[in-house]
Amino acid sequence: MLTQLLASTLRVSTPLIFAALGGMLSERAGVINIALEGMMLVGAFGAAVGTLATHSPWLGSLYGMAAGLSLAALYAFCVIRLRANQIVAGMAINMLALGLTPFLCKILYDVTGSTPAIPLEQRFRSAPLYLSWLLVGVCWFVLKHTRAGLWLGFAGEHPQALDAAGIRVSRVRWMAVLASGALAGMGGASLSIFLSSSFARNMTAGRGFMALAALIFGKWKPVPAALACLLFGLAEAAAIRLQGVVLWGTEPVPVQFIQILPYAVTVLVLAGFVGRARPPKALGTAFRRA
Repeated sequence: MLTQLLASTLRVSTPLIFAALGGMLSERAGVINIALEGMMLVGAFGAAVGTLATHSPWLGSLYGMAAGLSLAALYAFCVIRLRANQIVAGMAINMLALGLTPFLCKILYDVTGSTPAIPLEQRFRSAPLYLSWLLVGVCWFVLKHTRAGLWLGFAGEHPQALDAAGIRVSRVRWMAVLASGALAGMGGASLSIFLSSSFARNMTAGRGFMALAALIFGKWKPVPAALACLLFGLAEAAAIRLQGVVLWGTEPVPVQFIQILPYAVTVLVLAGFVGRARPPKALGTAFRRA
């Protein structure tokens, strides 16, 4: 039972880790990424469509990453080029993804609820799980030991100093947001072609916001953020295991109470720890050259 719960935790936390790493890159560069939810959703749709078309989960995941990257490019254009409010633009991106995916599904498959089922042999077995933790190590190394990581940190903490050093802040932020979209798209892909057998309408179900909570809880650092994703994954895995379980009396716990468990854990974690986390100083601030 414990082994199964651990295995389930690792699996369901995989999409959160991809999205949290993407959000971390964006926010370390000074761009709030409320749009993770939308990028995950189009990534899940793109991966399902790509896998059905190519019969390969690897090519399908590239479709998902490309879809997330495309939405990230639109978001970056709005908040970096046009200097739009990042919270408002992010929510607009989420609403766009929520309406766009069933519209495209209707065009491609004449249904709005879900794509056709993907055969088992065309889905991932465990590759995204290992890849997510490999990327945690890569992100840690890049942020800690490379020039790109240094530029990323300065873009979010002291953009004026980075600009004075001859590095274009807007370029660094663009790269960070695009990478964020690609990773969030991979997180969505792991939902539709790893944890599920198709794309379903609104299948992210708030996981983008949970990933955002995880990176805040992890203080914008890759390893702590990944561990926070494990905590949320444990809550989700426990919710799945508890459905139909009788804890007292003869009646099982109402499924509605079980389903809110991951979200309740998210709220409690944020309420207890978000005040202790210090975000990058320039987070949410549009850069203007002096």
